Formats: sequence, C-alpha cells, structure tokens
Amino acid sequence: MNIIKFLGTAGARFVVMKQLRASGGLWLTLDGTHILVDPGPGALIRCLTSRPKLDPQDLEGIILTHRHLDHSNDINIMIEAMTNGGFKKKGVVFAPRDALEGDPVIFKYARDQVDHIEILKEKGVYQIGNITFETPIQMKHGVETYGINFRGKTSLISLITDTDYFTGLASYFTGDILIVNVVMLQDKNTIEHLCLQEAEQLIETNKPRLAILTHFGMGMVKAKPWEIAERLTKKLGIEVIAARDGMQIDIDQYTK
Repeated sequence: MNIIKFLGTAGARFVVMKQLRASGGLWLTLDGTHILVDPGPGALIRCLTSRPKLDPQDLEGIILTHRHLDHSNDINIMIEAMTNGGFKKKGVVFAPRDALEGDPVIFKYARDQVDHIEILKEKGVYQIGNITFETPIQMKHGVETYGINFRGKTSLISLITDTDYFTGLASYFTGDILIVNVVMLQDKNTIEHLCLQEAEQLIETNKPRLAILTHFGMGMVKAKPWEIAERLTKKLGIEVIAARDGMQIDIDQYTK
C-alpha cells in the first residue's frame, strides 16, 4: 500500500511550542520503501502511537529538508530507532550541508549508526529503495532548504517545504499530489514562508490531482484550514484538503 501519513501539521514556532498541532513530520511508504521526512518534536512518539503503529525499524531513510527545529528536532532519536539503538547499522540520512557542519543538528555518533549520509544539493537526484527523489532548486529560506519531488513507479509527489515565494516556484514541483507548507494566512514581507494566497496561486498554476495544505502557523490554525480547503476546492475545481494530525492519504487514488 502506498501512503502518506502526516505525523504532524504544525508550522512555525508558536504552534509547535504549544503543540496546538503535532510536529512529527511526514511518513511516506511508496513502492515498498519507507521514508520519514522532517522528524520534528514528537516524531518518535507519533510513530509509536500511530494506528496502525509505524515501526521506525522499517525505515530505509530519513530526509531533512532543512535544519530548523520544527523539522529536525527528533532526527537523532529517529536514527537510533531506525537502527535498533545503533545495533543494526542501516539506512541513509539525507540533509543539507549546513545540518552537518558548524552547529550540526545531526550528532556525529548518530551518523555512524547509518549506512551513510548524503548531502542534499540543488538539482540533486537520489535513490533510496525503490524511490527516486529530486531536489530541483534551493528554496528561499533562512537556512539551506530544499523542496522534494518523489518518483515512484506510477506516481509523482511534490513537497514544497518552507520558503518565501519566488518566480517560477510552481514549475519545479508538478506532482500529481502537491503538498504545500502554508505557515501564514496573510503575507508578511519579513517572514520567509508561504501565505495562503501564494499557496492558492501554486495550486491553480499546477493543477495537481490533489493538493494538501499543511504546516500551519497560528493564523492558519485560527482560520480553520479545513474550511479554507473546502473553499479552494470549490473556487479552483481542484481537490484541496487540509492535513490533520494522523491523516493518511492513499497515494494510488491520485496517481496515473
């Protein structure tokens, strides 16, 4: 079964700090390969309390789109859980270079527990299990950050992670399923995150089979994102849903 499981839908520090929404990241099972993306605070707990439970030892890889805490806080404990406390060396961790250098978020001892570390870069193409994924362009964010296109045998899933809007952004992420981190209800020039209007523009331009809004800041949470998604569906004629903590998407319903 090919699935996307949302272990958290919190974006920005206040929603994460107060745990108004969970912040465990995203679990992807595609063509028999299991990947965890952006294990923020609570990722391990969310895996173990998921129904059905998600076993971290099933993971073949972990991806950090960037080093910010709401995306990387649980990376070290998830490496330990994936490798049975380091006793079963396995898996690959993918991360930008600045997650490993200077003030690293991945501890050196944890790096020795996995088969290897791969550095994400612009126009990168990577293989893990039966999945190929691409990081076509560096995002516009405060630290080195990459969106991702996941390619399975019959599916293309795009993740637009944290970024300020920039010209041409939509053209790099054309998946049948488009996941968009929408932190802000309204644009704020000083904050490098997408707002709702920009997310709508991306969806309207690319016309995916399914668009999923997630990674909500306080303004989006208060505005009831499920109602926003319903309005966008009617306005655009494209299925748009707001992710919920623990929500599971059947990928095969939306791919060719």
